[in-house]
Amino acid sequence: MDSPLSARSIACAAALSAVLGTGSVKAADMPMAAQPPVFTQVDQNLWIVTITGNVQATPRYPGSGDYTGIGYPSASIRPAGTPARFSAPDDGISFSLYDGPNFRIGPTARYVPGRYYGDDRRHLFGLRDARFAIEPGVFAEFYPVEWLRARAELRHGTIGHHGFVGSIGLDVIQPVGAFRVSIGPRFNFGDESFARRYFGVLPVEAFVNGRLTAFRPDSFTTVGALGAVTYRFNEQWAATGYVGYNRIVGSSADSPLLKRGFGTPNQFTFGAKVDYSFTMPALF
Repeated sequence: MDSPLSARSIACAAALSAVLGTGSVKAADMPMAAQPPVFTQVDQNLWIVTITGNVQATPRYPGSGDYTGIGYPSASIRPAGTPARFSAPDDGISFSLYDGPNFRIGPTARYVPGRYYGDDRRHLFGLRDARFAIEPGVFAEFYPVEWLRARAELRHGTIGHHGFVGSIGLDVIQPVGAFRVSIGPRFNFGDESFARRYFGVLPVEAFVNGRLTAFRPDSFTTVGALGAVTYRFNEQWAATGYVGYNRIVGSSADSPLLKRGFGTPNQFTFGAKVDYSFTMPALF
């Protein structure tokens, strides 16, 4: 038989347990103070870098009917957490100084293959070499709606030519599962200096060549289109295939370099590129 002290101790312990249990429930029901947001390293201190390897078959020089293969790298960078910008395969190598939701602008540059006597000794005999050109300039992009991009470039040649050239294009962009399809028209133009370098024939050149007549174009114009299909394997890897067509029209289309079978006004481009993306700490 338990003693009164033991029974009293048991009763006190039971009462204390009930009180503590009730207190615990009430504490759990009390509202907690809101925690301040935590900004992780990914939000502030990481960038996504995309390295691209490009290969393409392109006319050996402007107006050529022969093709050559070229390969070149390019790169882009953006803050982690922001979507990748659409880039058409025929865009110049560009860097955005201002990048808003619907508009961006910045410097750009393009490479133009040169025309050399060794490329076609039979047809180019007596003609001056037109060296390769680098064309630095500026670009601007505008998205009137999410699925439509308008882009314009204005550039000035160095080394091979010293004229002003430019391009205007539209791209309809449509995602289809892991694929992204884009297609749109293209318009390219160049001034007299560019046209004379690649499509003009001096009187002395015509005399030495013997099959050409002297010709002095006043402008360069092409119209065409470009289509591309991109497949994204995962967050790191993506591959793109594309084909473009431009037809030389206007003054340069009358050049004897095109009319006499030395070249063609129909200019095709076939290419592919592979993108690899990775993260790196921000440098500033």
